[in-house]
Amino acid sequence: MSKDNDELLKLTSYVQISKYREKTLKSIGDEVKIPTNIAKDSGIRTNHISKVLSELKNKEIVECINEEARKGRLYRLTDTGKEVLETIKDKEE
Repeated sequence: MSKDNDELLKLTSYVQISKYREKTLKSIGDEVKIPTNIAKDSGIRTNHISKVLSELKNKEIVECINEEARKGRLYRLTDTGKEVLETIKDKEE
């Protein structure tokens, strides 16, 4: 296994140990979303979503594409985030 693969496994595990992180990732998927919509889709309160997004951003799993906005920040998965989501989906099948 490559080092990259180990990193991917670590990040996947990091996401999977928190239902909130996993639901947030699945909610964003291939889309660009604001936290309110992620909260609605995942059934998680908005204040929790903000914390989860910040954790995922620190791990470079999600990115904010309009950081300067105070409200209505847009989030999407990074390439790493997409790989993590794929890995999670593969394990579920």
